[in-house]
Amino acid sequence: MSARSRLCVALVTVLAALTTGFAAPVAAAPVPARTTVLDGDRLHLTKARLGKGDPQLRRAVGALTARADTWLDQGPWTVVDKPRPAPGGDVHDYLSQAPYWWPSRTPTADNPWGCPYVQRDGERNPEVDSGTDRQDVEKTFDSAYDLSLAWYYTGEKRYARKAGQVLRTWFLDPATRMNPNLDHAQFIPCKYDGRAIGIIDFSQSYTTVLDAIALLDTGAPGWSGKDRTGMARWNADFLGWLKDSDFGQQEGAAANNHGTFYDLLLAGLAYATGDRALALRTVLDARSRRIAPQIAADGSQPQELARTRSWHYSTFDLVAYTRLAAIGRHVGVDLWAYRGPDGQSLFKAVDYLLPAATGTAAWPHPELEFLRYAATDVVHAAADAGDARARTAVPALEAPPGGDLWALRPAAEQLDSITG
Repeated sequence: MSARSRLCVALVTVLAALTTGFAAPVAAAPVPARTTVLDGDRLHLTKARLGKGDPQLRRAVGALTARADTWLDQGPWTVVDKPRPAPGGDVHDYLSQAPYWWPSRTPTADNPWGCPYVQRDGERNPEVDSGTDRQDVEKTFDSAYDLSLAWYYTGEKRYARKAGQVLRTWFLDPATRMNPNLDHAQFIPCKYDGRAIGIIDFSQSYTTVLDAIALLDTGAPGWSGKDRTGMARWNADFLGWLKDSDFGQQEGAAANNHGTFYDLLLAGLAYATGDRALALRTVLDARSRRIAPQIAADGSQPQELARTRSWHYSTFDLVAYTRLAAIGRHVGVDLWAYRGPDGQSLFKAVDYLLPAATGTAAWPHPELEFLRYAATDVVHAAADAGDARARTAVPALEAPPGGDLWALRPAAEQLDSITG
């Protein structure tokens, strides 16, 4: 044996000795997901840490899978099973009812709705949760997100297969699919067959579905190329409706949280469907079009403070802003760095919430139902973006029901349920 051969044998022997007692290396993880709001690279690293046994992440995955498990024997849901179709008569059209509008008269045979309806801001009419698609669409969005994340982190096929079933039933199967429009969202009986502000039914959380799809696209069992193509086509059609319809243009002109959420949905759909230029333009415009006029110099949001649910709407609007900022990072824009002419910024808006979010002071504005945890995710987002005050506040935050899952899905969710 040559000296060179003896050296190779020696090296192999040493390496074998060094690796004795260690598990065989696992196959490389899939490439990062091309997510829209979530950071695919960050999820990729988190998954690697989880694979090495990180105890904090393992606890978080336990909370996530507990949520996902509750969806396994529910659904799937569809727009075609409501008791009556939308006013246009097509059962495939989405239908929801304005949550804060109430009958002013006792229903009769001649006036079955109890019209005319009157507005009671912040007070949710329970009839909106029956007879329309509103609750079912929330379940569709929430379950698809939870199940896709659970599959991504655990590899359990049942989660991916259920997520695929949920999405195919709502969006793709010809017999049960939803038409890609919101022409009849938040209708008011005897008054409007649909309203532009009904777009918020989707704009507040549909970007979680975009991320769920991106996770499944990394190789989920039961999620086919046909599914990917079908969802891409649905999203493109929905983006076209959002941009070009009268309702879409009206919602885009809104000056409060409705406008912010419209931008989030527009930028999210644009990025997910490959229109990077529209996503970039939407994020850039949000600086002078949204942040400067909507956030005051002290960080308050005057239009949201005017509501009966001022805490809810202040945190709610910041969910849209922080998620839009996450899309901005994908297209090279740091929305957190923007300062308005009077010093307005997303950091100031989050900092304004910190005393109430940490429980160190009462919220000094009207609020019908104060839920401290509603601010938890937006404070996390600010802390991650470099806000020192928010970072200091994180240990004092209240975990939302089901646990704080920020470590696994670092993008703000709407943590309290009331909308409108």
